[in-house]
Amino acid sequence: MTHPVKPLLEVRSVAKAFGGNKVLQDVTFDVMPGEIVGLLGPNGSGKSTLLNTITGFESLDAGSIALDAHRIDTLRADRIVAQGVARTFQLPSMPARMSVMEVAMAAATAHHGVFSTLLRTRGAREAEAAAHAKASALLDALLLTPVRDLPSSALSGGQKKLLGIVCALMGSPRMVMLDEPTAGVHPNLRRDIVAALKRLNAQGMTLVVVEHDMHFIRELCTRCIVLDRGHIVASCHPDELSSNERVLQAYLGGGAHSASPSASIGEMECA
Repeated sequence: MTHPVKPLLEVRSVAKAFGGNKVLQDVTFDVMPGEIVGLLGPNGSGKSTLLNTITGFESLDAGSIALDAHRIDTLRADRIVAQGVARTFQLPSMPARMSVMEVAMAAATAHHGVFSTLLRTRGAREAEAAAHAKASALLDALLLTPVRDLPSSALSGGQKKLLGIVCALMGSPRMVMLDEPTAGVHPNLRRDIVAALKRLNAQGMTLVVVEHDMHFIRELCTRCIVLDRGHIVASCHPDELSSNERVLQAYLGGGAHSASPSASIGEMECA
């Protein structure tokens, strides 16, 4: 007898307001293990706030968020990371003078603590060696081995996005939330990011992606959740977005942050 697969992430009736502005309203959805879910919506739809509530950077006004059936919405951001949810940022911040490898190793220290490293015990040395091996493997998987000894300030914007993903993965998360991983990235490197994320997903990593690039979404995601004015208006396969009336209305339908009605379908989807 097979048992049904349970959601990895459960978001239930989440609400968030800033002053009188209701940014999220009754948001409910699941993310299943192994999915690649895109979070989409026009500017001001609540995508970034939703990402911040899941990862502990914003508190909820109502509702609940659970990881593997255990609530995480009452935890600090660092405790949510410890539970297995990592994230990247639109603009990765990293010490300019540190090498790429040093940045990755610093992320390992942030995830696992500094005291054992400072004590230099045998266990600490073994842990450091294991972290170095993991960092090397991740840098290779995300195509950063050729620049591993360069200072992080020498990286392109796309390479910094990739290094941000490496840092998130150093903590061995069960799910990674990616905040606009291709914004400002050269098209050639976008293809590399898609390939790298697909390899990670093939190894069992669950991904949630906030992104405006519809071509990227179609190549990568298995399902899309579309927000408009704080509400979920669609949950569907990427190929169904262009024919979904509620999605079209969200982007073209008169809101202050909607795309221009004269935009082409392609332009609308990337707004």
